[in-house]
Amino acid sequence: MKLGIIRNRVILAAGAMGVDEEVDSHQMPFLDPNYVSCSSSSSSPSSRLAFKKTGNEWTALAHIITAVIGSGVLSLAWSMAQLGWIAGPLTMLLFACVTLTSAFLLCNCYKSPDPETGPDRNGCYLDAVQKILGKRNAWLCGIVVRINFIKVAIVYTITSAISIRAIQKSNCYHDQGHEASCGYGSTRYMVIFGLIQVIVSQIPDFQSMKWLSVVATVMSFTYSIIGSALGLAKVIENGEIKGSIRGLPSSTAAEKVWLVAQALGDIAFAFPFSLIFLEVQDTLKAPPPEKITMKKASIMAVCVTTFFNLCCGGLGYAAFGNSTPGNLLTGFGFYEPYWLIDFANACVVLHLVGGYQIFSQPLFADIERWFGRKFPESKFVHKNHTLKPLLMLPLRLNFMRLFFRTAYVALITGIAVLFPYFNQVIGVSGAVTFWPIVVYFPVEMYLTQKKTESWKSKAIALRVYTIVCLVVILYAFVGSVRGVIVARFR
Repeated sequence: MKLGIIRNRVILAAGAMGVDEEVDSHQMPFLDPNYVSCSSSSSSPSSRLAFKKTGNEWTALAHIITAVIGSGVLSLAWSMAQLGWIAGPLTMLLFACVTLTSAFLLCNCYKSPDPETGPDRNGCYLDAVQKILGKRNAWLCGIVVRINFIKVAIVYTITSAISIRAIQKSNCYHDQGHEASCGYGSTRYMVIFGLIQVIVSQIPDFQSMKWLSVVATVMSFTYSIIGSALGLAKVIENGEIKGSIRGLPSSTAAEKVWLVAQALGDIAFAFPFSLIFLEVQDTLKAPPPEKITMKKASIMAVCVTTFFNLCCGGLGYAAFGNSTPGNLLTGFGFYEPYWLIDFANACVVLHLVGGYQIFSQPLFADIERWFGRKFPESKFVHKNHTLKPLLMLPLRLNFMRLFFRTAYVALITGIAVLFPYFNQVIGVSGAVTFWPIVVYFPVEMYLTQKKTESWKSKAIALRVYTIVCLVVILYAFVGSVRGVIVARFR
């Protein structure tokens, strides 16, 4: 999910630090609508003249696919198993339609106050919410966006630990046979991943790390393709397509209802790209108008990612049927070739090491900017110390950054250790921010931009659509939270 274009927001947040000078230094950044970490250097036409935009529908397509394809695809086979061969693909198509609807609505939010002429341009999601809907909605959206950053860090910690453990288990099965116990806990691997993040988190910014997005993108595509290919190979080996129309049977009807809810949360995690949509649109050249180009790119991106997700989910379910694992690469439906499984899981870990930082840096920048303004004379906050380890480049160390970022990583790692449940946590993560980011704010911004009266048929239809999506996502959220609680106290 999500690496290429988000780096722009990180660069501005970590490097510029000079936006919105009138912010009250006594208000915490989580509660301040003026804290908008985005790459929107383009809030006015005059500020845009220094930037030549060369993006087109193909570069936009690449950005979106990079953002969407990620660890979420590994749970889709399990989700298909809960829903069955009719409801599973149909649900994915419906989520794809919701994602595309969100994209079409957001196309009209790039320019404000007029969606056609501007003159202001909104280069990121939070910027658009603040300018179109006002500070109160921006305050709420800011909290949701930061929750999104935190939830992704938790999911990435859990997924990385499971993948590291899977490499060890794969080698164990290869050496001792498929019936060997090969039981390993995940806590130690979460701690190892956390220690890696403590070190990587001390990098003050990512201006000089252009390779990060490239490596992460290649890794995400690699393990997703390997997972699909292994599923296809297993189907060919079986000589049949497993699974059923009704999906995985459960001991009780109530249990089936909750598992379906959890599956919906997992699917919700895999699809949306609304949060980085306007940043992608901000890279496009004109003419033609940016929203025309972005609509074309969105259609192509949703088609490609939906096809990809259907392949990952469908082939995994077809290969294993009722035995479909929660994570396609770590549930050990596949034992051989063990080296390929090891390689795929190593790709997962490499992807998520970088992805964790991409999603954490904007949050780091917000909190550290607040500390900097609240304590302008503090050497602890502002002074940098240069370390020169033997045979290594000089390292710039700041004590406040060291303590704060270490504490943040420790907190995320602690939560992951308490709730190391891949499918359940992904379900919660997918549901908790899907409705406000993908449905509610795009609809409200579109209606405000178009000045649509509430009694018009279009407004009524969009409000009904919002309510229906809210009901579905609440169902997914409650079911996923229940899954986490049951798994924790089982």
